[in-house]
Amino acid sequence: MKSKDDVKIKLGSLVLMIFSSIFGFSNSLTAYYQMGYYSIIWYIITAILFFLPSALIFAEYGATFKGVKGGIFSWLEGSTNEKVAFIGTFIWLSAWVVWLVSSTQFFLVSVSTAMFGHDTTQSWHLAGLTSTQLLGILEVIFLVVVTFCASKGIDKIAVVNNIGGVFTLAIAIGFMVISLLVFILNHGQLAEPITATNLTHSPNPAFQSPIAVVSFIVYALFAYGGLETTSGVIDSVDKPEKTFPKALVTAMVAMTALYVINILMCGIAANWNTQLGVKGVDLANVEYVLINNLGVVTGHSLGLSQSASLALGNAFSHFAGIADVLSGIAAAFLMVYSPIKSFIEGCDPRLLPKKLVELNKHGMPEKSMWLQAIIVAVIILFISFGGNAADQFYTILMDMMNVSSSAPYLFLIAAYPFFKKKKDLDRPFVFIEGTKKVWATTIVVWLVVAIGIVFTCIEPLFTGDYQTSFWTAIGPVAFGIVAWVYYDYRERKSEKASEIAE
Repeated sequence: MKSKDDVKIKLGSLVLMIFSSIFGFSNSLTAYYQMGYYSIIWYIITAILFFLPSALIFAEYGATFKGVKGGIFSWLEGSTNEKVAFIGTFIWLSAWVVWLVSSTQFFLVSVSTAMFGHDTTQSWHLAGLTSTQLLGILEVIFLVVVTFCASKGIDKIAVVNNIGGVFTLAIAIGFMVISLLVFILNHGQLAEPITATNLTHSPNPAFQSPIAVVSFIVYALFAYGGLETTSGVIDSVDKPEKTFPKALVTAMVAMTALYVINILMCGIAANWNTQLGVKGVDLANVEYVLINNLGVVTGHSLGLSQSASLALGNAFSHFAGIADVLSGIAAAFLMVYSPIKSFIEGCDPRLLPKKLVELNKHGMPEKSMWLQAIIVAVIILFISFGGNAADQFYTILMDMMNVSSSAPYLFLIAAYPFFKKKKDLDRPFVFIEGTKKVWATTIVVWLVVAIGIVFTCIEPLFTGDYQTSFWTAIGPVAFGIVAWVYYDYRERKSEKASEIAE
């Protein structure tokens, strides 16, 4: 039987792992829904000013700290100090814990679409339970199964992520190929014409003000976000000093290209005002609306009857649901393990209860993973059974996550110049040299993230939604204060224990 140390993730598997956990095909469709073709400019700007340099910065971190088990905790600690690492990683971990709450809900929508061709979750009932209550129970079951399987070893996670990565790529490439087929069959006629106005203005009334447009940066950041999560498996990567940078850069280039191309592909079959600017279309179902519409338009372009075209649209929705189910499972497998693993294994054992830092025979922080599962399950069940108060709590939780998921990049990017000043590190991969270049790059990338966060926080103020603005801004601050207070408490406790021992 192979031990954990024998399991080595190769370049192809790592690229697929990055894809399945980060690339979201639906992000392209959501971007088209929010900003139309105008989103392309912002995706490219964000890729150039954030995604490319941050991927290379993370690649240098990963190659340099290739032997560590603590992921971004070790990156931050090795560049700054333990306290900064603890606070930054705790905010990051908190955001991913909240992500697990929301992702389980979207997963069941994907399951429904895979089975029935559209979302039927609101009509699910069993044994007197409302649909919301039943969905909550099913979400907890899914979380328990994923945690149980992921705790059995990194090889199980790698296999699932390979499958998820293949299907994630398949639906993105399939959407592009079929859209091009429609383009050819319709003799180059687009449902949404490419004009100077469409490329520089959003058709969505909600994205007309400059502040709303700039706040779209956070959506783009989230579409690109998560590169750092794979740092938790770097100690299981084959020749990490070479493989990790190659995988990050390969995934980064491919993801950016696919995002831009698929946004363009949306306009081939879907006119924004006709298909998206209507009642009933929202962020939760826009992917399946566009996929179904593509199938119907493909049928019409091929000369099929209306009923046959509708059936083709339904078949497309089924496949999209299946792909989303598999990529959702793959992402869940990585996310129940990698963030908490980086946090647990990066921390000095004195900062956490002994039980939480123990590894099982598969080399996994099983007890910590189950504690995380319990916390997420409690939140899910409270939301499902708590009524109106719980709905408000969930809204607040999601508002807090919006910025909390991006805030840790401020720590990772700001730490880069200090990391570069370290003289005693072996650097198999170097992104950039020279103090001025390092600081200039750091400042630009940091400002892109900071501006996106600030505008996201203040944008609701202009519509009078002060509550959303407050909770969006307070998210990383609240998580950071909790981490700060806990760190100081454990430090004092550790010091007292040392004094007693002396």
